[in-house]
Amino acid sequence: MITPIGILAVNASAFVMAHLVAFRIGIAACAVVSGLVLNGLTAWWLLRLVSRQAPPLYREYRLWALGGSVLIVLLTAAAGGYLTYLGLRDPQRLPDALSVIVATVMILLPIGITIAARRVAGIGGIIPVEEPAGKERAPRRRGAPSLDRRT
Repeated sequence: MITPIGILAVNASAFVMAHLVAFRIGIAACAVVSGLVLNGLTAWWLLRLVSRQAPPLYREYRLWALGGSVLIVLLTAAAGGYLTYLGLRDPQRLPDALSVIVATVMILLPIGITIAARRVAGIGGIIPVEEPAGKERAPRRRGAPSLDRRT
């Protein structure tokens, strides 16, 4: 089962390499779409997090936050696509360091931002874990007097 898949993969790779000039634009377009999706989902999650953690601040600067997020997502996706296009210009130099670095950054950027934002927000790890029964934290209201009278 693996051998036929390997043969197909090698032949597909050889075909792409032989026609790299034609595939270069398509691969760069896929990099742009991938950047839009990954960075867009990360920006959407961050905006939701900010709207829940700091509602008054978010309401005040909502349009600026949305505009800045859209601009950052568009710029990073366009830069990723353009740099991918540049990295694929010479089939004799592949694998190209620029392409590998750009691809690595495009994958790690949204993951790193998400991890950092979760830590800043005090959410914890990457994967949400349910608290064991009896250990749930009750939501605390800010400024409310504590009912705990242990002094």
